[in-house]
Amino acid sequence: MKVLVSGEVHVDYGQVFVESESGECDLHDAFTGQEGVGLCGGGTDGLLLLLTGLRIGGVDFTVELHDSRPAVDETWEEIVEVPFRPVSEETRLRQWNWKNSWELELEKQDYRVRYSAVGMDAGRRKDVREDDEPHTDDRYLLQFWPAAPEPARLLKQTSRAAASWHSFATSPVG
Repeated sequence: MKVLVSGEVHVDYGQVFVESESGECDLHDAFTGQEGVGLCGGGTDGLLLLLTGLRIGGVDFTVELHDSRPAVDETWEEIVEVPFRPVSEETRLRQWNWKNSWELELEKQDYRVRYSAVGMDAGRRKDVREDDEPHTDDRYLLQFWPAAPEPARLLKQTSRAAASWHSFATSPVG
């Protein structure tokens, strides 16, 4: 296992992205084909939309690359999996406003992605975290491993914040 990112990542509008090609991310398009699986939108080629409880501010965020499927850690409160394939040689985790980004060193191949979260409701209640304030309780883990594409799956959901995004992923556009 290789840790690609570990530390504070700033979110705006409760969003962070994984991108292998510059482009716009439409909220509805990101969840296309993911009936009932919110939090990590993989419906746009080469792009992941990652949602957080905190709307604005820094959250603890870790990204890992594994050789094979890691065991599911049930201490996480929210767990979803989606397929992902980079569409270019460079894939980055990036903030909503492009202020910071981190190279993820992913090859151009199929991956399975597991996005796990804890404390989403606490983050949502806090809403905005200023830089000089203590961290909120919400933390996030994004794991990649090589795997053939499979449909998106909801593995665990406990918070109201996550439930609302899973519901959004089920709702028709319009």
